[in-house]
Amino acid sequence: MRSIDYDTEQHQDYARGRALTRQQLKVWIDAFAAVLPERRPLVGLDVGSGTGRYTPALAEAFGPVTGVEPSVRMREVAQTQSQHPDVRYLAGTAEDLPVPSDSADYALMFLSWHHVQDKPRAARELARVLRPGGRLLLRANFSDHHPRPWWLEHFPNGYEADAALFQPLHEAIETFTSVGWRVASFGTVTEPSSGTYADMLERLRLRTLSFFAQLGPDELEVGFRRLEKVVAAHPDAPPPVFAEPLLTLELP
Repeated sequence: MRSIDYDTEQHQDYARGRALTRQQLKVWIDAFAAVLPERRPLVGLDVGSGTGRYTPALAEAFGPVTGVEPSVRMREVAQTQSQHPDVRYLAGTAEDLPVPSDSADYALMFLSWHHVQDKPRAARELARVLRPGGRLLLRANFSDHHPRPWWLEHFPNGYEADAALFQPLHEAIETFTSVGWRVASFGTVTEPSSGTYADMLERLRLRTLSFFAQLGPDELEVGFRRLEKVVAAHPDAPPPVFAEPLLTLELP
C-alpha cells in the first residue's frame, strides 16, 4: 500500500470523516468488554490511536489508557478533542511502544495493523508490554475476510483494491502465534448505520480511508461520480451495514 503521512494529509479531516455515533461506539465497547477480563480497572493501550476516536471511551469503560500514535498532528487533535482524565497520548509505534514491559492488561489496534511496517517485530513488542493473560483486540480487515462495504463496488476494482491492503487472516494469526500468542476468539461486529446515504457521501468525500490514497485521480473521479448518482436516488435512506472482523489474541 502507499504509505500515508498523516502529518501532511488526512489529520485535518480525520476526526470528522471517521466520527462515530454514541450507538456505534457503544456497540464496539460492548464487543471489547465481551472478550476482556471482567475485573476493573484494566490498564489499556490504544495503539494507532489517531485522533482518539476510541481512547476516552476505553478509559471510561475499562480504566486508564495510553494512546500511542506516531503522527504529531493526529496526537495534537486527540489532545485537544479527545481528552479524559485517565487518558494520555504518547509518540510511538506498534514496533516501538513507549511503555514499560508487563504494564498493560490489553491493547486495541483498530484499523491500524495494515499500517505496521514490521509486523513480526510489532507482535513481539505487543507481547513485551502486556502482562501474562493480556489480550490484543485486533480490529483489522483481512483479504480473505473482507467486510465489503456497499460503497466500494462503485469504484473501479474497488473490492480488489481495498482487499489488497490487508493480509489474509491465517497470515496475521501466524505472525502472532509464532511468537507465543494464541487465538482467544474470532468473530464479527455489525456497526449500526450512521446517518443517511447523503451523510455517508459527505464523509467519504473527505477521503480519510486508506483505500482512497491507493487510487489515481481518474479512478477517484469515476467512483465518486457513480456514488453521487446512487445517493441522489435515495439521499435520506440509511446505508447498508456490514459485519466487521474482530480477532482477539491472548498471551499465556
